Amino acid sequence: MDGLAGALLQRDVMNAFLAIPSAPVRLHIYEWSGVNTQRVVVDWADIETAQDLQQIAGVLRQTERGPREIETAIGNSMIYGINALSQQNGCWRRTLDLSGDGESNKGPRPRKIARSMAGQTTINGIVIGQTASPRGNSALAKLKVYFQSEVIRGPDAFVETARGFADFEDAMARKLLKELQTPAVGQLEQRNQ
Repeated sequence: MDGLAGALLQRDVMNAFLAIPSAPVRLHIYEWSGVNTQRVVVDWADIETAQDLQQIAGVLRQTERGPREIETAIGNSMIYGINALSQQNGCWRRTLDLSGDGESNKGPRPRKIARSMAGQTTINGIVIGQTASPRGNSALAKLKVYFQSEVIRGPDAFVETARGFADFEDAMARKLLKELQTPAVGQLEQRNQ
């Protein structure tokens, strides 16, 4: 939560959120772990000002981690996120971001969910390593390959890496910038034509 809050407040990220005032970004933030442990942290919110991002960051920093299961149910998290995105009828681009430090070991296989439900939704990911050691780097690389084959889907989908939880803020900022700058470039190209 603190890493996401910090990423939202980085100047470049804030500028990217606010780059196209006529097309505000909407955020819906939830935490997940096992089959039945999805919990909304920030319900759908329009990001129209820097204060909106500051308010969300404040909520994230004050939120304590909810109960979690030992299992990692990425497929269930995907179902939950895709269902939340389906509530956004006027949205011209839907992106589901999933962050995790392990492979799915409970619930439906992520690849099956992505194929059957994703539709026009892009699913991106952040994989989080456990250590910065060579062995940890190997595990991180393996987890990245897993996310690439099982989790991410859609146009321009990608996986970002964090070498550990301390690196999560910077990884999240990199991911958000990639996602937010793509539509801005598309808008500029349309205006110039």
